Amino acid sequence: MEELNHAGNNTNEDIRQPDLNDLLDRGDQALMEQILRDPTHAYRNLKHGDTVDGQIMQINRDEILVDIGAKAEGVIPSREMQTLSEEDRAALKVGDTILVFVVQSEDKEGRAILSIDKARQEKSWRALQECYERGDIIYARVKNYNKGGLLVDLDGVRGFVPASQVSSISRVSETQKQSEMARLVSVELPLKVIEINRNRNRLILSERQALVETRESKKDELLTSLREGDVRDGVVSSVCDFGVFVDIGGADGLVHLSEISWSRVKHPGEVLKVGDKVKVAILNIDHVRKRIALSIKRTQSEPWTRVAERYQLGQIVEGTITQLASFGAFARIEDGVEGLIHISEMGDERIQHPREVLSEGQVVQARIIRIDPARKRMGLSLRLHAEPTESSEKEENPD
Repeated sequence: MEELNHAGNNTNEDIRQPDLNDLLDRGDQALMEQILRDPTHAYRNLKHGDTVDGQIMQINRDEILVDIGAKAEGVIPSREMQTLSEEDRAALKVGDTILVFVVQSEDKEGRAILSIDKARQEKSWRALQECYERGDIIYARVKNYNKGGLLVDLDGVRGFVPASQVSSISRVSETQKQSEMARLVSVELPLKVIEINRNRNRLILSERQALVETRESKKDELLTSLREGDVRDGVVSSVCDFGVFVDIGGADGLVHLSEISWSRVKHPGEVLKVGDKVKVAILNIDHVRKRIALSIKRTQSEPWTRVAERYQLGQIVEGTITQLASFGAFARIEDGVEGLIHISEMGDERIQHPREVLSEGQVVQARIIRIDPARKRMGLSLRLHAEPTESSEKEENPD
């Protein structure tokens, strides 16, 4: 008996052994010897703040009994499992392993009070700290919002996304801001942790930074897969004076003003707006500067290749005046095909400038007096009836 007691006293002070005299009284000599030989069967000395795995022993309406290796089973009261949805709770069954947080090591009945909520929160804080240190992007569903931004829940940890860190609401009016935040409730957003302070229970997140990094990552992947000459579907993302930017699935490329249409375009806004779906050809890829040059017009056939088949000398065509110059006026016959009405072909009376008889945007009837598909030139005349001495070789270029 003294040897057994002596053996029991050699165990670590943090490990509580079962009552050996009680085991002897019941005749459990073999079990007692097994416990002494295998310290893994010893009871754990748990304290407040420990997070451990336990095995569900019994599920009741108001509590769950869990074996956590202590002298008595631990209990999870209903108030400590509020983060479990009805579906989550219904899925629990006896024998399942579950992570719990020790709220109280022992109550008056000798049982440990456990919490699923705090365990999930503890696990989440640790994971969030790792995400912050690694710069990872996480995903969370918006639970609610207030005047300043969005509220999200990350397994028991409440996070805040300031309105300035949400791409869709940072530059709108206050009324629009509230409406947009309401729309985002229940929407899952990509987020990046930009500030974490567990002691103050403070977690600040940014959707804007997450989108920027996600887009950069997608852009790098896209750049490696693109080849010059490829044709891609895209969406116009912005319009500026010198062209339009088109999103081709993770990266924006520039369509310069000269590459929008075969026709003369003075401003991109004349023919395109944000959100328009377009086909674009890849002209050039700058891997160092991460820039992509695109073309819309090169996804279409060059109009002048069909001019010789569609038009002939003497044919009357309808054209729209696109530009006036001192020597004449340019008229668009079809997209990508313009002809020049020389000032001498604007009528029988002598005029000083085309603006005296024509204006930009005006639709006119004109007769073709010269066609040169190779040089992409067409001569037109407002004299609809040919004169016997008329020369069809009137110089089109005033120079």
